[in-house]
Order: sequence, then C-alpha cells, then structure tokens
Amino acid sequence: MKKITLEEHFATEEQVNYLRSILEKEYPVPEVIDEETALGMEVRWVPSSGYSSSLRGGNTILDRLLEVGERRLRELDEDGIDMQVLSLVSPGVQMLDAPTATAAMKRYNDRLAGIVREHPERFAGLATLAPQDPGEAADELERAVLELGLKGASINSHIKGEYLDDKKYWVIFERAERLDVPIYIHPRSPSPDMVKPFLTYPALAVAMWGFGAETSLHAMRLICSGVFDQYPGLKIILGHLGEGLTFWLWRLDNRWQLGPTGSELAKKPSDYFRDNFTITTSGMFSHLALQYCCLAVGVERILFAVDYPFESNQAGVQFIEAAPINDSDKEKICHLNAERLLKL
Repeated sequence: MKKITLEEHFATEEQVNYLRSILEKEYPVPEVIDEETALGMEVRWVPSSGYSSSLRGGNTILDRLLEVGERRLRELDEDGIDMQVLSLVSPGVQMLDAPTATAAMKRYNDRLAGIVREHPERFAGLATLAPQDPGEAADELERAVLELGLKGASINSHIKGEYLDDKKYWVIFERAERLDVPIYIHPRSPSPDMVKPFLTYPALAVAMWGFGAETSLHAMRLICSGVFDQYPGLKIILGHLGEGLTFWLWRLDNRWQLGPTGSELAKKPSDYFRDNFTITTSGMFSHLALQYCCLAVGVERILFAVDYPFESNQAGVQFIEAAPINDSDKEKICHLNAERLLKL
C-alpha cells in the first residue's frame, strides 16, 4: 500500500550553527537559554560543541535531519515509505527578529524547493513562514506555492509568546485560503509566559506533555477567535492525532454552550474541528487512539505521519499496517487523503 508521511523534518547547517550559537551564549531576548530551559530541551538534538559542520554519516538525530539525499531515500525504501512531506525542524525561524527571520525563511524555502526538485516523486514540502512580519509571511507563502511548488506551510506555534488568533496575523490565513493550501501548526515548547511550571520537570516542557498543551491551546485560540467564520475554507493540520483535542470535543461543545466564552461563533467548536482541521498520526502510534479518532472525526480527516527522525519510520509503518481498520480506510489515511489535501 502506498504511504505518504506528513510531519517529516529536515535541517540546514545554517540553522544548526545559529541554534548552537545561542545555546552557547546569552540569548538576545528575555528568555534564558540553557540545558534546563524549554528551548534547551526542544533543541537537545543540537550538540553544543565538538560537532563538525559537515555530515559524517552518523546515526544521530542531527545527522538524519541534515541528510536529505541518497541515505534518506534508501531508508524510505527499506521501510516502505513512498514520499515524505518535509518541513524545517522546529523552532524554525520564530526565535529571530522580523528582518532576520524574513530573510532566513526565503533561504530555507529555496533550499527545500531544491530538495523537492531533485526527487519530486519522493519529497514534497511545506514552506517555512516567519509570522513576525505577517505581510511578508503571506507573500512568501504565495511565492512558495506558486513559484517554488511547495504544498502549504508549517508554523511552529507561538511567535515569542504571541498567537495567530491575533488579527494582525490573519493576512496569512487569508492568503492560505485563497491559495487553497493548508497550514500545519507544529508544536514547540510553551510560550515564555506559560513555560515556568513545566520546567520543574523539564521533560514536561517538550514532547512528553508541553508540545501538546501548547499546540492544542493555539488551536483553541484560533477556533475561539472566529477566524474560521472569516475564512471558512481555511485548512489547518495538527499532528499527534489532534494534540488531544479530538478526545475533548464533547466537553468543548458542552462548556461552550453554557458560556460565557468571550466571543460569538457561528458553529460549535467541534464543528470547526471537523470542518477545518485535519490530524496526523505523527508520534502517536496507538491503535486504540486511532480507532477513536476514526469515529470522532472520520477517516477523511486523518493523515499518516511519522515525525522523522524523532520517531522511527519502521515503527510508524508497522503501526499503520497493523491498525485494526479496514483496507479502504487504511488507504485513505496512508495516501489518498494527503494526495487530495496537498494536491499531490
């Protein structure tokens, strides 16, 4: 069965060198960066020192992020994956000031488009955006889709503590709806105002809990903001089987109806979730959870993803092949839904 994976990452040496520099020096914004902070945990795949800037064929996460050529293709063949949809690894460019981030996103998107051109049958891409300058980000989304051939965009949740429900960012959503491409809200550690309680146990700030808490909050802020009433064709992708929201739909609607909510919406929260969101299996290889999600949102709203290289391609493939769902539904999740959503 054909398999397309949707949350698969790459890095560039420029990005790695910048991350290393801020991990080893004082960070130029009011966030302390060291091994005990959220960002330090989030980019723990970046060696602080002693790493050669050129790939040496190792098996570390960093090696695998940097390698997007024959070795990665060989692994895809061995594990039975036909195509990866690539995106720049978190935290992307959202830690940078607006002019630096705007310039960097263009370089990263040019790099990604080059990767796709080299192997168009094996790789597709989601553009990096720098929401720090919303107008520039919207224009770059248009360039990435119409000129570079990328299939949408990935944004790593908050922008130095700000969220995309703020109307100054809605130009990005307007452009995405007009281009008919999705935006993947990818996790990162909770915002500076919220991260401190997580750091008592630092692992909570990242994939164990904080990523899901952060991204589900962001998604709910979007729903509550009314952005989907303004742009009903807007398409958002969430990983990890919906960052927990799939399991809260009944309660979200129940509490919403009791109010007060602070905003007026045309529909219930669950309606927006089912109409405007698609979820992926990235890093959530639970058959029980997958079966529930099929019932809660429908198989047409679920995409196969691994979260490479943070999760194993082999484990992801074994999970979906053994899933206790019928072959027709499995076909939709494995590739048909992705082909429709991304126009592959």
